[in-house]
Amino acid sequence: MQNIRNIAIIAHVDHGKTTLVDKIIHASKLFAEHQQFDDLILDNNDLERERGITIVSKNVSVRYKDVKINIIDTPGHADFGGEVERVLKMADGVLLLVDAFEGAMPQTRFVLGKAIQLGLKPIVVVNKVDKENCRPDEVHEQVFDLMFNLDATEDQLNFVTLYGSSKHGWMSTDWKKPTDNITPLLDAIIDVIPPAPYLEGSPQMQITSLDYSSFVGRIAIGRVHRGTLKEGMPISLCKADGTIKKGKIGEIQIFEGLGRKSVQEVTAGEICAVTGIEGFDIGDTIADAVNPEPLKRISIDEPTMNMLFTINNSPFFGKEGKFVTSRHLRDRLFKETEKNLALRVQETDREDTFLVFGRGILHLSVLIETMRREGYELQVGQPQVIFKEIDGVRCEPIEHMVVDVPEETAGKVIELVTQRKGELTIMEPKGDLQHLEFNIPARGLIGLRNNVLTATAGEAIMNHRFLQYEPFKGTIPGRNNGSIISMETGPGTAYSIDKLQDRGFFFVDPGVEVYMGQVIGEHSRQNDITVNIQKGKKLTNMRASGSDNNVKIAPAKNFSLEEAMEYIQKDEYLEVTPKSIRMRKIYLDENERNRMSRASD
Repeated sequence: MQNIRNIAIIAHVDHGKTTLVDKIIHASKLFAEHQQFDDLILDNNDLERERGITIVSKNVSVRYKDVKINIIDTPGHADFGGEVERVLKMADGVLLLVDAFEGAMPQTRFVLGKAIQLGLKPIVVVNKVDKENCRPDEVHEQVFDLMFNLDATEDQLNFVTLYGSSKHGWMSTDWKKPTDNITPLLDAIIDVIPPAPYLEGSPQMQITSLDYSSFVGRIAIGRVHRGTLKEGMPISLCKADGTIKKGKIGEIQIFEGLGRKSVQEVTAGEICAVTGIEGFDIGDTIADAVNPEPLKRISIDEPTMNMLFTINNSPFFGKEGKFVTSRHLRDRLFKETEKNLALRVQETDREDTFLVFGRGILHLSVLIETMRREGYELQVGQPQVIFKEIDGVRCEPIEHMVVDVPEETAGKVIELVTQRKGELTIMEPKGDLQHLEFNIPARGLIGLRNNVLTATAGEAIMNHRFLQYEPFKGTIPGRNNGSIISMETGPGTAYSIDKLQDRGFFFVDPGVEVYMGQVIGEHSRQNDITVNIQKGKKLTNMRASGSDNNVKIAPAKNFSLEEAMEYIQKDEYLEVTPKSIRMRKIYLDENERNRMSRASD
């Protein structure tokens, strides 16, 4: 019997998953006494640290009582479903982490459903029991009901529950009796999670993850399903289209602590990284050289949204980015599809324009944000949901949305969501908040978060996940207000912006360079207007007593990348560069815009 436990950690965004992994790493004495490490060891890219979310799944291993525990950190957001589905294939059990106040959230349900379908054994950890208003016993019941609704087996429903605080580093079987360490959790993992089985036979390993090294090229990561892989061994690579490529294993590395260790061979049940194999994709099987048998490929949920990606052709192109050509954009997008399974890229009839399909706004915005940090300049169009024809009926993606709001603003939220064809399914008190659940078309979510946060003074907590395709729900009202568009190119003046403030509010401050056709504000009415903010005050040799200094300008409204993606209209692009995010009309010239709008009418 091998002493290996492969366990994936499932949790909703911000329920303390990565913090718990930190404590497990520290408890297993991976670091020497003198080594200093930050918190959130596994969230090691800038975007993950800034947003406080896990985007890319990662592997780490610890040793406890002569047992090796491989821990797989999974993303909690449904937009990264592609990541989740493939990493669960490497696990024999799951650690379900839930907040003692919030309970199981929509994204938790999404990942847990996948784990239960795969027959994985769960351990439930009710975290943050030291928080005010926590309700551990209710949450435990809620998790049981959730698993029952997800058709869990008798064995899965008979789960072990631990209570504790990742932040303070303790776990216990009774939340009223705190301990001073997390060893009860490590003991439970060893007792409950089945050891990785050793299957005899010809070797099989499915590639479920990729890495890249400038020294050895692409590295295949996966779990050995059957047999033994050895260094230098000839193998067959079974591809998606049924073809088989011959190859040879270079180096084999297993995960040891936070790093990797080279080994001569690796047996079934272990997770490893293999170098030396060329031309592989995620889902391919490394199999026997003489008698190759492919494993069933990973199935990924289909994308529900697409966006147009094109090169930056604004008057300011090339000023801030290193990669600005269509070749740069094309290469980068197709490179992303190699490791980002839920992403699809489709070429259009124009060489510089691509349709990118993803799982949601967050999924696409993380790609755009990553690209701009790498030095790319690009423009994207308004996000569009993907419609499907099912049994002759036009269908659209429906999302299940959960909103927790203060009681006094619940009415405003219900009104906003129902205007966008949302249906209220559950309304119940939860502590001092009102808990609302809706089924809403994915189209209705675009731009909704901003409105809800404004209506609730920023106090609403919103989460959503893909539910299913349902018949088209009819037209949804878009943004009511038109855009304020710049008439000229150059820096705006305080004098002009002050005089135009009664027309709406602005997205740019005085002194900021803008170009003709750039969207610089929101009009207070429904139509677009073109204004000149570059005009200065006509100077005379007479001083206007007292009126020169009293220009009072409201601060410009700043948008995050996701807010800007949700804000733009059909005839607008979002220009994204390493330093700036600007909204613009697709046709910068006003006469051209008018001609195109007449043609579309």
